[in-house]
Amino acid sequence: MHTVNIHEAKTTLSKLIVKTQNGEEVIIAKAGKPVAKLVGYKAAVKPRKAGLLKGKIFVPDNFNDEDEEINKLFYGE
Repeated sequence: MHTVNIHEAKTTLSKLIVKTQNGEEVIIAKAGKPVAKLVGYKAAVKPRKAGLLKGKIFVPDNFNDEDEEINKLFYGE
């Protein structure tokens, strides 16, 4: 965490933004007292929409069936 006064924040804003992009938080103070926090922006993750691939993916009926060759590789049977 990095603390700067308002005047320094105004004159070094670009550098402070780079710090936030690197994961740091910057506290901006007035007369030595914190008044604001500058943090990096993280875009909200959109939730997935169910059914987008409906009709585009085929899952065979035997999808969950065990394969003897693979079992031999895992279990040595």
